Amino acid sequence: MASGQSVSDAPAVVTCQHLSKVFKDFWLRQSARAVENLSFEIHPREVFGLLGPNGSGKSTTIKMLLGLLRPTSGRIAVFGKPPTDVSVKRRIGYLPEESYLYQFLNARETLDYYGKLFQLDYRTRQHRIDELIDMVGLSGAQFRPVRDYSKGMQRRIGIAQALINDPDFLILDEPTTGLDPIGTRQVKDLIIELGRRGKTILLSSHLLADVEDCVHRMIVLYGGQKREEGTCDSLLEVEDRTTIESDSLDEATINEIDEVIRRRTGGAKSIRTVSHPRQKLEEFFLQIVEKARAGQVATSGAQSGGATASFLLNAPVVGDQLIERLTTQSAEVPAAQIVETASPITPKRTGPDEDLIGSLTAATPQISEQAPIKAPPALSRPDGTPAKGAGSAPVDDDLIRKLMVDGNKPSEGGSGA
Repeated sequence: MASGQSVSDAPAVVTCQHLSKVFKDFWLRQSARAVENLSFEIHPREVFGLLGPNGSGKSTTIKMLLGLLRPTSGRIAVFGKPPTDVSVKRRIGYLPEESYLYQFLNARETLDYYGKLFQLDYRTRQHRIDELIDMVGLSGAQFRPVRDYSKGMQRRIGIAQALINDPDFLILDEPTTGLDPIGTRQVKDLIIELGRRGKTILLSSHLLADVEDCVHRMIVLYGGQKREEGTCDSLLEVEDRTTIESDSLDEATINEIDEVIRRRTGGAKSIRTVSHPRQKLEEFFLQIVEKARAGQVATSGAQSGGATASFLLNAPVVGDQLIERLTTQSAEVPAAQIVETASPITPKRTGPDEDLIGSLTAATPQISEQAPIKAPPALSRPDGTPAKGAGSAPVDDDLIRKLMVDGNKPSEGGSGA
């Protein structure tokens, strides 16, 4: 455990004094009190744990340390300066709770982009990219777009981008989310190694085993307030019991030891339970993996660029098909409306020929919906003589003239006066 390491007595990297953050709604009414009267310090070369259940104020505290949120009250200092000071940003590496990455870039392009943000020269960027990709186990998938990565692989590249600027202060918000047991163990070993190399690390997690294995000190938050603070040993040690571990003993020896304990304590104390020690499930799992690797089994997860789940790879194709179908449908409806609107408007007629003319004009939209829309032919030639449309059906001028003349005659049954 990392709790036995010494911590420097230099000025604190982070100082929070009576920190509070209240979120308000549109009407400036208090909607949530995320952090309340929180005070703590993080010392150089220390792995500090921020522990608490979901909604306890961990991420809000981290965003205030980064200058992304302004506290409602209290004071924050990072490297002795306000967190909004731009000069502080170069010395901080941050892994958010959710990895926000450019999906069209691959692993190398992603790290190169973040390296340019920190104004690293080309040689330095390439050297660090090679080492970081190998460290997080993505050498076999470094040229694949990030959108094809699983969540665990995206967390790995997120950890790499948090380290590209070689930060003095590293903030990790739920770093093992989405990782398999192998990746989880690698991240914990990495945190411990970085602490040994002089990095100051803030580890925020609701996974107790991750914090217990890595941190020097921790605070426990609940409801935005600090409930406990101290080292793992001081907080977790059970003082009213003693554990004695030995090689396997037979029942007679155990009974004899129990008699000695009873005699020495006047019968007030005795052996409570006798059991064989168990290894952690994580250790058992890693042993199986190491045996499989020794047998040169092909599957080795993200360390050798393991395949991403098929539904992740197929998701972009399905999306393109859906967009194409929707745009096609939306384009078809206005086309029919345009054809019907562009049809000639006939004036209201009275007389016996109304049904015949109406049937002729009503047939126009149906023909237009089936046939492609063509530009109307010219109405007259340059010399003023009427022109017929090229390729159009012949028009019976006598029929049209007869209809117009007959339509203007009064009906026989009407009064001629």
